[in-house]
Amino acid sequence: MVAPASGFPRDELFRGLAFLTGRYRVAMRESALARKGYLAGDDARRLDELSQAMLDPEVEAIFCARGGYGITRIIDALPWAAFARAPKWIVGFSDVTALHVRCAQLGIASVHAPNVTGLARTSPLEKSRLMGILERGAGATFEGLRVVHPGAEVRGPAVGGNLALLECEASASALRFPEGAVLVLEDVTERPYRLDRMLTALLRGGHLTKLAAIVLGDMTECGPGPDGVTADEVLAERTSGLGKLVLSGLPFGHGVRNMPIPLGFFAHVAPDGRVVFVAP
Repeated sequence: MVAPASGFPRDELFRGLAFLTGRYRVAMRESALARKGYLAGDDARRLDELSQAMLDPEVEAIFCARGGYGITRIIDALPWAAFARAPKWIVGFSDVTALHVRCAQLGIASVHAPNVTGLARTSPLEKSRLMGILERGAGATFEGLRVVHPGAEVRGPAVGGNLALLECEASASALRFPEGAVLVLEDVTERPYRLDRMLTALLRGGHLTKLAAIVLGDMTECGPGPDGVTADEVLAERTSGLGKLVLSGLPFGHGVRNMPIPLGFFAHVAPDGRVVFVAP
């Protein structure tokens, strides 16, 4: 268990750890409880903690305590070359999207799933799905998603996560999606015009043109402003010119539901609103 981003409530952390320790042998540094303003300790502490977890041969999965902010401050100094030679699961979401993006570029699967501080609030199904991915490489099937823009059935590696973090990585020239990828997107507390701005930036940068499909998750607390424009309207309009199959309703994100999504697995996306994730 590492804390590479923001600080967090200790009680939520220990409730999540209680679940993990009931099934796994868990290692955590006491310094993970450190604070420096809005970060879980200074950059040197967080970098050393995550680096050592990435390099430790006894570690099989790295769970992040919380998202928030901070990973992009240290991501370029992490031991990615060594990690690629002996990869392990990275689990988390929100700010952890930055780690998922780098894993995707290296061809390493990772899991977009609740952080440790959110594990106690997850449903039994969410926990079971997460354990299935980690322990058996199990896939996942989702049906009944809404078709935003029709298209042919496609298959490609699943990439993505939090839209704001993807735009952040694009602004740092660090976002590169594999050819024919399936992009999954979610976000939280962003007005529709800000979703528009972020998607427009990705469009202008050419990041969406090589995708095979887009599957939208929850846009939590992204309600309209005084103009009345909704997040759904923005997402539909900004993806309308791509000529790609676009679905919405994937049950993941910052809301009550956050089903684990195995990034790096192949996603089969069908025009009837079905998405199947399978191990490569």
